[in-house]
Amino acid sequence: MATPAPMGPAIEPLSGAARAWGTLALSAATFMNVLDTSIANVSLPAIAGDLGVSPNQGTWVITSFAVANAISVPLTGWLAQRFGQVRLFVLSVLLFVTASFLCGLAPSMPLLIVARVVQGFVAGPMIPLSQSLLLSSYPKALAGLAMAMWSMTTLIAPVMGPLLGGWITDNISWPWIFYINIPVGIVAALGTLAIYAERETATRKLPIDAVGLALMIIGVGSLQIMLDIGKEHDWFSSSMVTGFALAAIAGLVAFVFWEFGEEHPIVDLSLFKIRNFWAGTVATAVGYGVFFGNVVLLPLWLQQYMGYTATAAGELMAPVGFLAMVLSPFVGKSIGKVDPRRYATVAFFVFALVLWMRSLFATTADFMTIMIPTIVQGAAVAFFFVPLVTLTLSDIPPHRIPAASGLTNFVRITAGAVGTSVTTTLWERRATLAHANLIEQLHAGSATVNQALQTLQTLGLTPDQALAQLERLVTQQAFTLAANDVNYASALLFLLLVPLVWLADAPHRGAGAAGAAAGAH
Repeated sequence: MATPAPMGPAIEPLSGAARAWGTLALSAATFMNVLDTSIANVSLPAIAGDLGVSPNQGTWVITSFAVANAISVPLTGWLAQRFGQVRLFVLSVLLFVTASFLCGLAPSMPLLIVARVVQGFVAGPMIPLSQSLLLSSYPKALAGLAMAMWSMTTLIAPVMGPLLGGWITDNISWPWIFYINIPVGIVAALGTLAIYAERETATRKLPIDAVGLALMIIGVGSLQIMLDIGKEHDWFSSSMVTGFALAAIAGLVAFVFWEFGEEHPIVDLSLFKIRNFWAGTVATAVGYGVFFGNVVLLPLWLQQYMGYTATAAGELMAPVGFLAMVLSPFVGKSIGKVDPRRYATVAFFVFALVLWMRSLFATTADFMTIMIPTIVQGAAVAFFFVPLVTLTLSDIPPHRIPAASGLTNFVRITAGAVGTSVTTTLWERRATLAHANLIEQLHAGSATVNQALQTLQTLGLTPDQALAQLERLVTQQAFTLAANDVNYASALLFLLLVPLVWLADAPHRGAGAAGAAAGAH
């Protein structure tokens, strides 16, 4: 994979007001980008209802963005050298604004998915380029401060996303979760252009691995479509699902073989020969996939079966960022002195604890019972990202860090999309099984059923209304039990990831610090 062209030697760090305004402009664009990965989560039921699809189909709003984003991330290096970092960043922001406008206007789910694909694709270069431009604005002695400020932006956005998305959905309408990007993006693009126009990087024409790109799109795209439509078409009993599965396998296998033989590969797969890289990347991908799948599952359960509004669900999701913001500076400062494998182990144990707590939820769980695991989860987030990035990049030579960062982010983002699909599919299948078991126990004529129906009728319900209410209670219980099963399995998966981290070697003291700055988030 081509790496971004370096800043010219004549370019000096910014100072004073120019540096402050430049940091603000880059941070605003990053905030907008990261916000869009979480703002739609609590709005899925409203979007699905308005566009006439099921809530599970509504998860395409999230996964389509993630997959398109994953595909475009490896292209950042080539595009930056072809067009220049500043031009590419500003163009990405403006196209992101345009795609956001189209998302808000979308009258149907297919058109919204198309707009989200475009939005995710053009968002790919924004985060790595914001890091690169920000680091060029500060002297090397202040690089840690620059990345700490940048990291705070990426932590605040996920906190604000559910709150803002819930409030907008309940008080205005869901299209405005996309329209709010327009003023932010325009200000960020104009501010970046004003500060960085004279600091453009050198450009040069490079060959692009068109075959590799096409195979990656076919493989990743087919895999995601298979995962998303599988639950609606009874999986491999459907020839369409089977066809996408075969296309995914063929595309990904061909992609791997092609990349190993390509002189200018779009993805440098030879990095997987490095032990710390493959161990760190796999641990990051699986952990992030499980984490992100549960981030989507919780608000769906709250709104569909617990009677929460989008705003209330957002309030329950938001506290995940508080401990993350408090502990992340500590982790960042101490990562050069503490074995990152220890920090990653802490993260996995805390994630397992959080998911185990959620596996005990009942339909009677109150607001605070549901919120406590979310607060604790913030500690896991703080000990997850930076230590694993440090471990993953610890043995990578400096000239290969951009390629390694792009590859591990590609795998992580793809895993997040896959995790969302797998989690919602398992949830639905387990709920169907739980519903059948509950109905079998509550057969007609049983004392429990008769007593429940009599109680409901004494409250003024007709026999048919009482029966319908009993069915709703059974469905609520079934989906709650299913969510508990998914959470319990996810907790076990996090525990199984602990040995994987310890397959990696301990980084040399301070190793990977620069890489962590280049590849975090």
